[in-house]
Amino acid sequence: MIFILIFVIIGFVFLYIQTHKISNNTIPKSLRQFAKELHIDKDHIPLHDASCEPRNFCEPIHIGIVCSGFNSNVHLHALLKSLLMTRSNPIHLHILVSNDSATVLRLLFKSWHIPQVNVSFYNISKWLKDVRWVPNGHYSGNYGLLKLIFHKVIPASVTKKLLILDTDLIIVDDIHMLWKMFDEFDYKQAIGIAENQSPYYLGHLNQPQPWPAIGVGFNSGVMLYDLEKLNAMKWEFVWTNLAKKYTLIYGQTDLGDQDILNSVIKQLPDIVYKLPCYWNIQMSSHSSGNSCYSQFKPKILHWNSPQKYAISTRDGNMFRGVAQSVFEFNGNWFRNYPQLCGEDTQIDMNIESADECDKFSKTSNTFYRTLLFFLDYNFIADDWDITYVTHLSFDRIHLLENIAKIWTGPISFTLYVSDAELVKAMRLITESEILNRRSDVAYHAVFQQGEFYPINTLRNVGLKHVKTPYSFLVDVDFTPMKSLFEMLRDNIRSMVDLIKKALIVPAFEPVNPDVVLPKSKIQLIDSLNRNEVRPFRADVWAPGHAPTDYDKWRKEYEPYHVKWQPHYEPYVVVKSNVPLYDERFLGFGWNKVSHIMELEAQNYDFIVLPDVFIIHASHALSWDNAKFKQSPPYRRCSQQLKKRFITELAAKYSKNFSDVNYSDGFVKDRTRRNVQEKIESTTSLYESTDYFLAWGGKEKAEGKKERKKNFSVQSVVKDKPHEVSKIEYYYYYDIDDPSNLTISKLNKTHLEKLKIGNRKKADSSSSEEHNYEYDEGDLQFKELHDSTTLQYDSETFPSVKDLLPALKHDSLNEEIDEKLKNAPTDGR
Repeated sequence: MIFILIFVIIGFVFLYIQTHKISNNTIPKSLRQFAKELHIDKDHIPLHDASCEPRNFCEPIHIGIVCSGFNSNVHLHALLKSLLMTRSNPIHLHILVSNDSATVLRLLFKSWHIPQVNVSFYNISKWLKDVRWVPNGHYSGNYGLLKLIFHKVIPASVTKKLLILDTDLIIVDDIHMLWKMFDEFDYKQAIGIAENQSPYYLGHLNQPQPWPAIGVGFNSGVMLYDLEKLNAMKWEFVWTNLAKKYTLIYGQTDLGDQDILNSVIKQLPDIVYKLPCYWNIQMSSHSSGNSCYSQFKPKILHWNSPQKYAISTRDGNMFRGVAQSVFEFNGNWFRNYPQLCGEDTQIDMNIESADECDKFSKTSNTFYRTLLFFLDYNFIADDWDITYVTHLSFDRIHLLENIAKIWTGPISFTLYVSDAELVKAMRLITESEILNRRSDVAYHAVFQQGEFYPINTLRNVGLKHVKTPYSFLVDVDFTPMKSLFEMLRDNIRSMVDLIKKALIVPAFEPVNPDVVLPKSKIQLIDSLNRNEVRPFRADVWAPGHAPTDYDKWRKEYEPYHVKWQPHYEPYVVVKSNVPLYDERFLGFGWNKVSHIMELEAQNYDFIVLPDVFIIHASHALSWDNAKFKQSPPYRRCSQQLKKRFITELAAKYSKNFSDVNYSDGFVKDRTRRNVQEKIESTTSLYESTDYFLAWGGKEKAEGKKERKKNFSVQSVVKDKPHEVSKIEYYYYYDIDDPSNLTISKLNKTHLEKLKIGNRKKADSSSSEEHNYEYDEGDLQFKELHDSTTLQYDSETFPSVKDLLPALKHDSLNEEIDEKLKNAPTDGR
C-alpha cells in the first residue's frame, strides 16, 4: 500500500514538472523582468529578448507632434515634462505648428534651455492643403489629420523612424522602451498602434454608422511610423484613395485621422504592429482601459476626451492626481540633465560669479522659462485699441478681477509663478465669472527662478506680445478710473498718432486704506481737498511723479507737455513698438525710471492727460523693497548698475546726462519751473467725453471761459462756534454750481499765510503764474483768461459773510471780517 502511494506521488510530481517546464530561452534576466513576465499577455511577448542587447544611450528618439491652439500649448508643456522625467536618451521633437503656437513654443524652448533636446518646427499652413479636403467632424478640426502626412513633412535624411504622440498625453515610463519596439516589426509592418479602448467602432454608442475597423479598432494617440516602409508602399496614395471612397459611403470622419487609419488597416492588416495596451491607456467616458491597467503598469495616459482632465471615468481621480503632479512639477529641474552624448548647448545655471552684484541683476546667462497665452486668447484690434499691460506675482492674483471689471479693452497679465502656482492660477481664472467670460485677456507665465522679482523681464514679455497698436504700461496694484479705456482712445484719436509721444496718466494713492476711491476727476479733486488722496508717493519719493505737475493738472482741461527730469517714472500710454525695458534691473529700484530715461534719450514728448487718472491700491511692503532697504550690498550694486546704465545710454544716443543725481535722494532743486509746451487738441475729444461735458470742457475748448471766483474759506472748530480753525483761498471750476463756486474744507491751516490787501490785477488769478516763464501762446491764453475772469481789488473783495451765507452768527462774522481786515499783505 505504501509503495502504491509513493508511486502515485512520484508520478504526480513528474507530470507537474513536465507541464510547468520552463525553457532556458525564457529564463528572466532580472527580478523586474521576472515580475513583468508573470503578468505579461502572450499576445504581447516580443519576438526576441532585447534586454540581452547592449543599450545605446545616445540614440536620439524622434517624436512627431501636431500642436495648434493655446490649450494644446499648455498640454504639450505637461507632456514634455512627463517625457523629460522618464527619458534616458536624447530627444528630437518634430512639431507641426500654427503661427500662434510657433510663437509660444519657440519662446518656451528658447527660455527653457533643456540639454539634449532638439526641436524642429514645421509650419502647418504649408501642409493643410494636403488634408483640408477631407470632410471632418472631430473637435480638433483639420489639424489632427496632419498626423497622416508626417512621412512627407520630415525629410528622409533626418530619420527613418518616428514616434507620433498627441499633446494630451502623460508619460509615466521611459519612452525608449516604446522606441525599441521598432525592432519587433517584420518586413511588412509599418505602423505600430494600440487598440481602441472604447466600443465606438462596434457601434455601441448610439452614434451614426462608424467607419470600418477591425474589431474595436485602433487608437491613433500613440503610434510608431516606419517612414521608410510608408514611403515604399506609397502611403499617400493608399490613404487618400480609401478616404475618398469611404467619405462617399460613411460621410465625414468623426474621429479624424483615426477613422482613416482604421479603414486602411481593415484593408491592409499586415501593415500593423499591435502595441501593448499599457502604452495607450485611454481616459474617455466609455473607456475600458481598466481591463488593461488592472493587469499592467500604465506607461502612457491618454486624455482623449473633449473634457480632457475633467472627464469622469473609473479611477479618474487617481490618474488626475498623476497628471496634476506633472503639471505642478518644477520644469526648471530638467536643465540639470547630465550631458552624456556629444556637444550640447547646455549652460550650467548654478555657476557662481565672482562679482557679488551679479545676483542683484539679470545676466546674459539667465533664462526665465516662459509660457505665453496659457489660456485662450481671441481679439481683433482696431487702429485705436490699447492693451492694459501689467505683471504680478501669485499673491496679487486677487487684483485681476477688479481691473477686468473696469478696463473694458484688451489686457495682458504676465504672472511670475511656480509650476504649482500656475495650476492654481488657471483654476482661479477659469472659475471666475468675470475673467472666464472674457477672451481678450492674455495670460502669460514666467516661471520662478532666482531670488529677485524680474520686473522688467515680465514687462517685456507682456509688451512684446500685445496685439494692439498702443499699450498702457502700468503696475497691477493700480485701479483704473471708470471709462479709462474709452477716454484714452478719445485722446489718441484727437492726436492722430503717438509717434515719439508718451501720454502720462497721473497716479494717486489713498491716504488711508479705507478711503472710498473716486471715480471721476470731480470726485478726485474733492478727495484731494479733504486730504483723502494724494499724488502717488508724494510723501516718500516726490521726484518720481513731481514733473507731472499735479497743481496744474487740477485746473487743466487740455493735454499739456512736461519736461523730463531725473528719477521721473510716470505710467504712460505709448505705441506698442516702444523701446523695451532694461531687463538687468531686478527687484526694487530704477526699473521704470531707466525706461522713461531711454524714452527721453530718444526725444519722446511727455504729455499729461488732464481727464484721466489711476489710484494705487495699498498693500504690504514687497519682499524686494524690504530686501533693498535692509541690504547694503543690494543698494550698492543698484547704484553701480544705475551708473553703468546711464553711461551706456549717453554713449548710445550721444546725450549728456551728467546732471543726473545717482543717489537715492531727491533730484537737485530747480529754482524755476520748466517752460511747458501746449499742444493742439480738437473739440471733438471733449464733445465725445461725458466727463468733459460735466466739467465744462466743451465750453472751454471753444474758448468760452467760465466765471472763476477766488474766495476765502473758513471752517469752525466743532463745539466752538466762535473759534476759527482755517481760513484760506481756493478756487476751481464746478459746472453744477450756479455761481461756479465750490467751497471745500481743506485740512491745512493757512490763517497765518492769508494775505489780503492791495494787489496787482495780474496777481489775483492763479497760483500757476508764480515762478512761471510765459511764452507767446501762454500770454495769449492768459489774456483770454483774465478777460473772462472776475477780478477783485482789496476794496471790493467779498467778505466771508457773503461766501458763507449759511453762517447765522453775526458776532462770528464780524470777528472773521476783523481778522481779514488786519491780515498782512505781500501782493499774493
